Amino acid sequence: MSRFAFYDRIFRAFHDRPSLSKLLLVSTVSGGGIVAFSDTTPFRVTYADSAQGQCPKKKVVVLGTGWAATSFLKNLKNSSYEVEVVSPRNYFAFTPLLPSVTNGTVEARSIVEPIRNIVNKKGPHCEYREAECYKIDAEKKKVYCQSTQASNLGRKEEFAIDYDYLIIAVGARANTFNTPGVEENTHFLKEVEDAQKIRRTVIDCFERASLPSLSEEEKKRILHFVVVGGGPTGVEFAAELHDFAVEDLAHLYPEVKNLVKITLLEAGDHILNMFDKRITAFAEQKFQRDDINVKTGSMVVKVSDKEISTKERGTGHVISLPYGMAVWSTGIGTRPFIMEFMKQIGQTNRRAIATDEWLRVDGCNSIYALGDSATINQRRVMEDIAAIFSKADKSKTGKLSIQDAKEVVADICERYPQVQLYLKKKNMRNFVDLLKHANSDTQTLQLDIELFKLALSEVDSQMKNLPATAQVAAQQGEYLADCFNRMDECEKNPEGPLRFRASGRHRFHPFRYKHFGQFAPLGGEQTAAELPGDWVSIGHSTQWLWYSIYASKLVSWRTRVLVVSDWGRRFIFGRDSSQI
Repeated sequence: MSRFAFYDRIFRAFHDRPSLSKLLLVSTVSGGGIVAFSDTTPFRVTYADSAQGQCPKKKVVVLGTGWAATSFLKNLKNSSYEVEVVSPRNYFAFTPLLPSVTNGTVEARSIVEPIRNIVNKKGPHCEYREAECYKIDAEKKKVYCQSTQASNLGRKEEFAIDYDYLIIAVGARANTFNTPGVEENTHFLKEVEDAQKIRRTVIDCFERASLPSLSEEEKKRILHFVVVGGGPTGVEFAAELHDFAVEDLAHLYPEVKNLVKITLLEAGDHILNMFDKRITAFAEQKFQRDDINVKTGSMVVKVSDKEISTKERGTGHVISLPYGMAVWSTGIGTRPFIMEFMKQIGQTNRRAIATDEWLRVDGCNSIYALGDSATINQRRVMEDIAAIFSKADKSKTGKLSIQDAKEVVADICERYPQVQLYLKKKNMRNFVDLLKHANSDTQTLQLDIELFKLALSEVDSQMKNLPATAQVAAQQGEYLADCFNRMDECEKNPEGPLRFRASGRHRFHPFRYKHFGQFAPLGGEQTAAELPGDWVSIGHSTQWLWYSIYASKLVSWRTRVLVVSDWGRRFIFGRDSSQI
């Protein structure tokens, strides 16, 4: 009865005081415990709140779910922004593994992470819209979007989103260079869907070549695979295709295995021309051993449904190559709506959106552009030479002393990174050595404006555009997120270099890309790597380094487990050649 009376008292207490239902008592076996109180009434900051001292959240619209956009979202910690992500692709794809998807080494589902998994972790102030942006109005600060859902769900909805800050990270499309027939007859390798389509087409070619009614010549044509472009993607795909054909398909289609031919076309003198020459030479020798036909100096001029026409640079002759499947991997081009936006802001005749060193679009203070859709328009030293000299010449004597130069050298090197590159190339220890080199009077070292110009006249020759790689995009996203995290703090206490054309300092340090190396998988469990410090590694051990680095760079433990299990499955059972 005493136990019944105890529960009866509790029931009456909760009935008379409903707020007690928000109490949670947690006890432990050891006798400890904790009491928590929860109120389910939601708290929202409204404009009424802002009138009482709390500012409304600024709206940040992110276009894209690629490397740059995802890196920005994952690293954005400041909850004072309302974030809206817009992209027709509701997942992040680990694009470096796309060539592995084309042959079944890795499954497509293993390299994608639903973007809502990332967005939902940011809390209620971050949302995702599956739609495609088709217009940006920089003047009204609006983006116009269209839904991408299937037509059986109703007509495509169109809507506009206002923004305070816009981040353009939509990537790029394949560049066809206006070559006739490329769009209609070749495959690209930019998206997961492209890799899946290539995989199905490869199997189709083998199945069709196995039909008894075809002639020998027709079978050879169908099993001739052509890869256009000798960059990292083209080379890796050719290597993956060779491994698939030799290690797996040769056992399944023994009657046609000797008819398979892979040709790699490159307009330049060598494949992998952005890599160290040692890697280029090794790759070309390995492909020769593997019977992969590498044709350099061959520029594609036309593609039909059964033939590729190439112009040989040495002779000028046009040669036709019969083929069964062609993959086009020759660079990137600008998306149509980005081209329209560039015209709107006066950036015509450019490959990508021009930004400053802080990733802000030139002429648009509230718009940032990252990744393949943008390029940093590094300011030239000679454009600001008079302003730099004036800022350094604090005494206004028209002469610079060595002490004057030392006081601004850090700001000069940070604002103009080409200065540091030039010093390294000329084996100069520091900026003072550069000034001494321009002045024969090393005792006094007094430079006027003309000698200062002479000292820095060749520095701008070291300016280079960043490569359109996932590594660059990811670093840009992380950098911009850090800027947004500390926006208010750096507004009050700027940390960047001196403003040579104005007073004060820039809010942030400019973006600086750090190159951590690059890989080139060459098939047969061999990979070439170019690592920091001019270190080149080639062979089977480098392949295991490639496995470990790529597994660590995947965006979630879910994708890591899936990809590693796919690699294990391939080692044990081989690649899957079924079409589902």
